[in-house]
Amino acid sequence: MNESLLLPALLLMAILSALRARINVYDAFVRGAREGLQTAFQILPYLVAVLTAVSLLRETGLLDQMQRVCEPVFAGIGLPAESVGTILLRPLSGSAALATVNDVMQTAGADSRAARLCCVISGASETVFFTGSLYLGSAGVERSRYAIPVSLVAYAAGVFAAAAIVR
Repeated sequence: MNESLLLPALLLMAILSALRARINVYDAFVRGAREGLQTAFQILPYLVAVLTAVSLLRETGLLDQMQRVCEPVFAGIGLPAESVGTILLRPLSGSAALATVNDVMQTAGADSRAARLCCVISGASETVFFTGSLYLGSAGVERSRYAIPVSLVAYAAGVFAAAAIVR
């Protein structure tokens, strides 16, 4: 089957299944769209907060200062200095982390250990604060309890595993 026909075929199957079950497809679609918009409005403040924090970190120079402070520590545990920005930003924002991956590729080379490490970290980890704020915020959870700390520990374990694997 041609890959370009897969999505239309799935949509047609869903519509035919709904019609067979005597479900009003248009009403179900509108109801789902309404719920989606409500969810989007609920998570918008959390989204704005995380994106503002990332922008402030980058534009004020605080991220550069954090990188300089962390470089000796990261070098001591075998992480290239160029990877500090990606490691610090990935829990906050995927797009900001990808921008640092691009910077590392430009400065250290696309096939350098730092670039490969940043690619693995970006591809194999989650944006902890971003997704945490969106999911917990949209679910109405006010106290995350252990969700964020455990997610950060898992992220750190992933970074160390990537450092051990990428040579």
